[in-house]
Amino acid sequence: MMGKVLIWGGSGGIGAATARALFSQGIDLHLVGRNANRLAALAEELGCTTSQADVEDAAAFERVSAEVGGTLAGLVYAVGSINLRPLARLTAADFARDFRVNAMGAALAVQAALPALKAAPQTASVVLFSSVAVAQGFSAHASVSMAKGAIEGLTRALGAELAPKIRVNAIAPSLTDTPLAEGLTGNPQIAASIAQMHALPRLGKPQDVAALAAFLISDQADWMSGQVIAVDGGRSRLRTKG
Repeated sequence: MMGKVLIWGGSGGIGAATARALFSQGIDLHLVGRNANRLAALAEELGCTTSQADVEDAAAFERVSAEVGGTLAGLVYAVGSINLRPLARLTAADFARDFRVNAMGAALAVQAALPALKAAPQTASVVLFSSVAVAQGFSAHASVSMAKGAIEGLTRALGAELAPKIRVNAIAPSLTDTPLAEGLTGNPQIAASIAQMHALPRLGKPQDVAALAAFLISDQADWMSGQVIAVDGGRSRLRTKG
């Protein structure tokens, strides 16, 4: 596949792994993230262009699209939050921020990139990210599950609206060992306990998720759209104990 792929959250664990997976296929990249040092290191490693931006800044989306210019073969929105609190401890600001970062950010990123995606000579591809918590239902996940649930609705709505020129799919991972999840994965006892909740008893690796993201971006998946696909060690569907 020819053309550039824009990755929001490109300096994060899954975003960077996806960038490396696409780079290995010879794909030209533009990465967006908040961390200037990580972006600079990735730019040197992958020979790609970058933009420093925060998805909570609504003006960032049009600015980044202007910096990318030209056409886009794909867009990956690998931005998220892990805000785990019981309902009684969640505030209006918590709900608003999780929705803004996860769902509204994804919608605005696609909206700003639409002209470039539509200008691609072949079908373009968008990949968004949900969570196993939407399908499964976990305690203390009300805010993030609401936000990620909106991603699943957005995936299907945009898949219908933008067909046949743009494909839209989402990935729903279980807990993955990334810097974002360090509050959970950084505690060996908690990490081991969560790992054992999976039929395939380990935590996810960024590469597990990136492999599917790269496939969905590629033209090997050019008859797939509107799908939400789990990469979750079986957690959303399988029970091996009890």
